[in-house]
Amino acid sequence: MWSVSILFVPLPMLHVSQGMTFDESFIFSRRSVTRHGDLMLGGFFPLFYPGRNSSSTPLTLSYSSFCWWLWKNYQYVLAFYFAIQEINKDPHLLPNLTLGFQWYNAFPSEQFTFWCLLHWLTGNTGTLPNYTCQTQGVQVATIVGTTSALSTEFGTLLELYKTPQLTYGPFDPMLNDKKQFPSLYQMASSDSSLGIAMLSLLLHFGWTWVALFVSDDMKGEQFLQDIQAEMLKRGVCVALTVKLPVTKRLYQESDLTFMSRIQASTANVHILYGDVRALITVDISVEFFLTMGKVWVMASKWDTVVYETDHMLHSLHGGFSFSPHREEIPGLNNFLKTVEPSLFPEDFYFNKLWLLHLDCSPAGSFYGHIGNCSANASLEFLPPYIDLMTLSDSSYLVYNAVYAVAHVLHAILMEKMELGSLGEAAQPMILPWQLHPVLRKLQFRNSAGDNVSMCEPRRDVARYDIQNVVNFPAGLSLLEKIGEFTYTSSHEQGLLIHEDLIEWPAAFKETPQSVCSQSCGPGFRILPQEGRPICCYTCVFCAEREMSNQTDAEQCVRCSEQEYPNLNRTHCLPKLVTFLDFEDSLGIALACMALTLTLLTVMVLGLFVKHRDTPIVKANNHNLSYILLISLLLCFLCSFLFIGHPNTATCLLRQITFALVFTVAVSAVLAKTITVVLAFKAMKPGRTMRRLLVSGAPNAVIPICFLIQLTLCAIWLATSPPFVDTDAHSEHGHIILLCNEGSITAFYCVLGFLGSLALGTFTVAFLARKLPDTFNEAKFLTFSMLVFCSVWVTFLPVYQSTKGKVMVAVEVFSILASGAGLLGCIFFPKCYIILLRPERNCLEGFKKRTCSRRF
Repeated sequence: MWSVSILFVPLPMLHVSQGMTFDESFIFSRRSVTRHGDLMLGGFFPLFYPGRNSSSTPLTLSYSSFCWWLWKNYQYVLAFYFAIQEINKDPHLLPNLTLGFQWYNAFPSEQFTFWCLLHWLTGNTGTLPNYTCQTQGVQVATIVGTTSALSTEFGTLLELYKTPQLTYGPFDPMLNDKKQFPSLYQMASSDSSLGIAMLSLLLHFGWTWVALFVSDDMKGEQFLQDIQAEMLKRGVCVALTVKLPVTKRLYQESDLTFMSRIQASTANVHILYGDVRALITVDISVEFFLTMGKVWVMASKWDTVVYETDHMLHSLHGGFSFSPHREEIPGLNNFLKTVEPSLFPEDFYFNKLWLLHLDCSPAGSFYGHIGNCSANASLEFLPPYIDLMTLSDSSYLVYNAVYAVAHVLHAILMEKMELGSLGEAAQPMILPWQLHPVLRKLQFRNSAGDNVSMCEPRRDVARYDIQNVVNFPAGLSLLEKIGEFTYTSSHEQGLLIHEDLIEWPAAFKETPQSVCSQSCGPGFRILPQEGRPICCYTCVFCAEREMSNQTDAEQCVRCSEQEYPNLNRTHCLPKLVTFLDFEDSLGIALACMALTLTLLTVMVLGLFVKHRDTPIVKANNHNLSYILLISLLLCFLCSFLFIGHPNTATCLLRQITFALVFTVAVSAVLAKTITVVLAFKAMKPGRTMRRLLVSGAPNAVIPICFLIQLTLCAIWLATSPPFVDTDAHSEHGHIILLCNEGSITAFYCVLGFLGSLALGTFTVAFLARKLPDTFNEAKFLTFSMLVFCSVWVTFLPVYQSTKGKVMVAVEVFSILASGAGLLGCIFFPKCYIILLRPERNCLEGFKKRTCSRRF
């Protein structure tokens, strides 16, 4: 016997009311389930709780207080028994010593908590604080769960005695504070990766619009912060956040108005996380707020609730539960199949479970002999909603907790043996506080092959089993494993899902969607809506020359210069290379025109050469006529440089050739005009005009103009010559090969000189238009230059307004039209006289016509 400190807790003794039945009276008279051993291990497991509407106190517990039994939780006790049985049979662990146990029901309220705990500490029927009356064995540690609130309440009292408390509830960062809870050890590993695992599942199914339901406590707040930060990184948005009310009593009345917001939520997926008390609050409320059209993604602690209710078909069916991955414990399944109350006669709860659900009582039961148990009676034949054969997460942690205490006791005993201070072999002196130094550093591998560590949680690899909640109308509920999630310390993660095994909620015939806005298909990009989450957007069709080939693209991708988007803007197509080709209809038309005009020019030239001695050819300086015809011939031929596949040679020659031959042609027209003017001026007295005409001065205009234009072209070629270029924008779906003019200034200087020359020629011809016209071609020269200037004045705006091969075609057409104008206006009238009116092509005809005019 020893005392540690003084604690006064004025809790009265338990009184059993007269209305209580025999089995409840017997349970409360016994209070605990005890089997003595050399070293005693305590346990608190929630098996029943007072009714939701009960006002019972420790003084007045009636039968109505026992209307809810959590028989699924009896698996904690069975895992507890199995671990102790294995340890007592192990010759290498605690040799020659036995582990005993004493466990109580863990009431989910303060008014019962201290009552049970004091009875465990005192070891007597009375509740005497600061006093123990243990007659057999030493109480070395206790295993407590399943809620953080219960562990906190126990810790307040156990810390006074430095008694180790091993919790089998979900991991809570608050309980990991060794300054506040130095004697508390959590068997569960940190679930800091749970939010990442849940988000991986959401993204796998494309769920980006979810509601969050978390308990209104520190643990829930930490989870909320972690998962919201991860959601922000991965583009998942929160449609609704609800804080679940946390109560002290398991079924205390609480505000359920928040549940009405579920039906108003536009999200089809709800993440549920919190203390089991808060979760049971949701469980109660779904009786009145059916959630058939929602997919629940939950933490593993829902196994406490799922198996204990009969109204879950329309609420959680088709949801997902995440639980830490674990291996099967060897021998446990066989133990659960063969265990029966006769193996643990001191456990009156086991007898009650067997009697209620197997309709018989085993031999030796305190209930007497009721019914006949068949030879194969076993826990595996219990109703489906209890299912003690499927190991829960908490049961696995209870198993590890018992082994952790055994390994610590073994280490302490081995140390005492080495030091020779073991004491009495039958009653080794081990005090609870002596376990802490070893517990804080304990690491071992359990029989399932999993590593168990009581040190600070450092998980290199986090693994979760993903289970599908499946409920059947007959009351059978099960968690079907449909996948796994793995997350390493290096942030590598992997998700494995078997979609063919998933049962969805009844409201969905196929994989449900949960998005704020419908996905933008290929060819569209998302446009965020101002003032709303990033998951809420509108779809905008990709702009010209852009495409998107994925769903919900944030930006459209611009096609390269060699590609163009298809009509649906879903992918880029290679552009076809095109140019003004001889096989093109436009190219064929221009080539035919050029060839026809070339042949006409050759014919005219041949006709003039043949009739070179006739007056009409001599009268207008047949040499200039030959030069003009040859230059026109070259003008028509140079148009072929503009048609066909562009190359460096054609690009250099086309504009230069065009400029030079047209300069010669226009300067020849100017020389002819000057010749006509001088010829009529020479008929007047004076010798100056006659000398100029005889000396052939007008012919000097041609080389002078040619040299000026040649100089301009040379400068152009020397500074920035034309080159082969591509135009990828003028024609949709095509890349046009063309010649870039290089220096635009040089190009327009060349055209400007040619235009000035044409304008001067037109001016001189216009002034000479009224001279006598028998063999005078002044009027024809004037008209030809008018056509020439009109073509090129029209050419400039049209040329600037067109792109690609049409621009080239405009220039070719202007060359052919202006050349045809000169050819037709100057030479066709003369050809008409030569071929059809030969009588006028003689001096006699000229004289007769002159005489007839005089009459």
